[in-house]
This record gives sequence, C-alpha cells and structure tokens, in this order.
Amino acid sequence: MQIADAWLTAIPGRGQDMLLVVVETDDGLKGLGEVGVRTSSAVSRATLGHLYEVLIGTDASRIEHLWQVLSRGDFFPADRSAAAVISAIDIALWDLRAKAFGVPLHELIGGRVRDHVTCYTHVHPEGHDTDAVVAGARRLVEEGWRHLRLVVPTAGDVLEPRQAMRVAIEQFHAVRDAVGNDIELIIDAHTRLDPPEAVTLCREIESARPYFVEDAVRSEDLEAYRMLRWRTGVPLAAGEQLTSKWQFRPLIEADLIDYARIDLGIAGGITEARKIAAMAEAHHIKIATHNPLGPVSTAAAMHFNLACTNFGIQEMPPAPAHKAINHPHSLTQGTLTAPRLPGLGVELTPTKTETPGTPARTPQLRRLDGSFTNW
Repeated sequence: MQIADAWLTAIPGRGQDMLLVVVETDDGLKGLGEVGVRTSSAVSRATLGHLYEVLIGTDASRIEHLWQVLSRGDFFPADRSAAAVISAIDIALWDLRAKAFGVPLHELIGGRVRDHVTCYTHVHPEGHDTDAVVAGARRLVEEGWRHLRLVVPTAGDVLEPRQAMRVAIEQFHAVRDAVGNDIELIIDAHTRLDPPEAVTLCREIESARPYFVEDAVRSEDLEAYRMLRWRTGVPLAAGEQLTSKWQFRPLIEADLIDYARIDLGIAGGITEARKIAAMAEAHHIKIATHNPLGPVSTAAAMHFNLACTNFGIQEMPPAPAHKAINHPHSLTQGTLTAPRLPGLGVELTPTKTETPGTPARTPQLRRLDGSFTNW
C-alpha cells in the first residue's frame, strides 16, 4: 500500500476554512487528516509541498517511521505550522490503515476502553454581560450538556487583564449558582492573563469547584505553572499550543498540570499523542483533548479517546457538522458515540464542497493603553 498522492483541501468552516490533508494510496484508498492551524493556509500548502517528495512512493503502513522522517528530516525539528501539517498526515495514515483492515480506527490503537466519549461545549455568548452568559449556560444544560466551558472574556477587541479577571470571577460564580453543583464548569483563560491575575482568578473561583482552569498563563514559559501550582489548589490544564512529547515533558514530569490538553492536529497526530498520553498516565494526569476545529479533528480525537485509558474529557465545538463532510458519529447530551465504520468514519462529499473563503487571521486584542495582548 504505497502513497500515490497527497494534497491539501480547504472547506469553509465557522469563520475559518477547515484545512484537510488527503493522502491517497496506489490502490485508491483515501485517508483524511485535519491541520490544527487554520490561519496560515499558504504556509500549510507550502509545507505539504516541501514534504511531498518524502511521502510519494513510500509504504503508507510505516506510520511511525514516516512520523520520524517528516518531523526530524530537516536540520530543525518541525514545530507549530509544520507540525500541524505532519499531524494531519499522521491522522490520514491511521485513517488509511484502519480502512485497509476494514475496522474503526480505535481498534488499531488498543480497542475501546469505554463505550462513549464525554465532551464539554462552550457557553455563548461570550463577553461582559453576565446575565447573557448565565442564560447561555442554562440553555446548554436544558439540551443535556453536563460539562460547560466559560472563558476570561473580552470587551470587543479590548482585553484589560484585571477587568477581565474580575468579570470572569463574577460569571463563574453566577453560572455555578444558576446550574447547581451537578454540572461541571471549566474556565479557559486562553493565555490572556499574567501571573498575578491568574493566581487571583484561581483562588477566587476555588470555592465554586472548577473542573479545571485552562491555559491560565502563557505557553511560552511553562515554568510559570510551577509558580501557579504552589499558589492555588484548583485543577490546572494546559498544552493545546504544544507540539510534541518534548514540550509536554516538563509539565508532566514536574506534575504541574492535572489535564494535558493534547491537540491531535498540532501535537503530532495519533502517533505522538499516544506517547504523550502514556507519559501523563504515569503521573496520574488525565487527557483533555483540545478540539476546536471540524468533523475530521472531532472524529480523530474521539477514536483516540475511546482507546485512551487516562482520558478525561474532549472539547466539542458548536455545530460540528458540515454539509461537505459525511460525519455520522452520534452526539447525544454531551457524549460522542462512534458507529462501526472503517477508519475515522468520515468522508468528504465532493459534490457538496463549497469554494473556500479568504483565510482568516486570529483576532487581534489590545489593552486599554493600546498595547497588544493575547487572544
């Protein structure tokens, strides 16, 4: 089963195009993988073009070998944008292999250890209107969701850290009062806070029993989690911007987090995610898969989590279905269930594919003094 072709296709998504890598074998099988970075499609196309000659003619079943060659074949190890394309290729290769055997992908990585995958979703609208946030949370609970995610909010294109921190604390307690103790609440700081605000946020919501606080500080300095660990008792989650086991290693080995936020579309696909999860399991750290993208990413995360012993929870973006993609997996009251279809169980529907839009940039936020701050 040799790789005969590989290409990148863009499909309109929620504000940003979904970037999918398609890998085709000489016997006509096609595997799908989703690129974890949507805002640089030109870079993704160029990266796939750079890797094309390495892929063509190789044995598609040598997944680990290809991961090593693609990730380490240049002098500089792959990171960020390149890692996102390699991750999509890896997922596509696993999809191909499972299709070749005629089994769901999770059966190739150990088989099911659970019957379904528990998910959380985002509370909308986001912003400084606490009443609207509470109403959004109540709607989701009425729909059957048991795990909800709040965020440290912006005010339009302004994010003043201390102001946002105060509003986030108010909203977290208001939602807890509204939905009761049986609903699990997550708050995502989205790397928007500096350590003083992160510490205050964690301490002030501790009594409301968060499921975890996500990305409380910026990802460039993982040592900051050591400081945060000493100064708060809330469960911490991080890792959605990390691209390998080497980057996760300091967080895991020092027990600085409780949930590893692996993004299969960035962190090396299924091949590397399995290694990160194994490291985490040895430290009693659960996996909370980052999944803000489309149906292919959702399916890959679901299959991975069905076979992952130390799985905790999967992110589930709103409206995952898309008419250009056949996505038969069942989402019921916050849980995902996979049908017995080969591979990921996801197929492109070419006759319904739309013309991609203009690549979108990440929103640009500023503080009140005009300085740049993280989105």
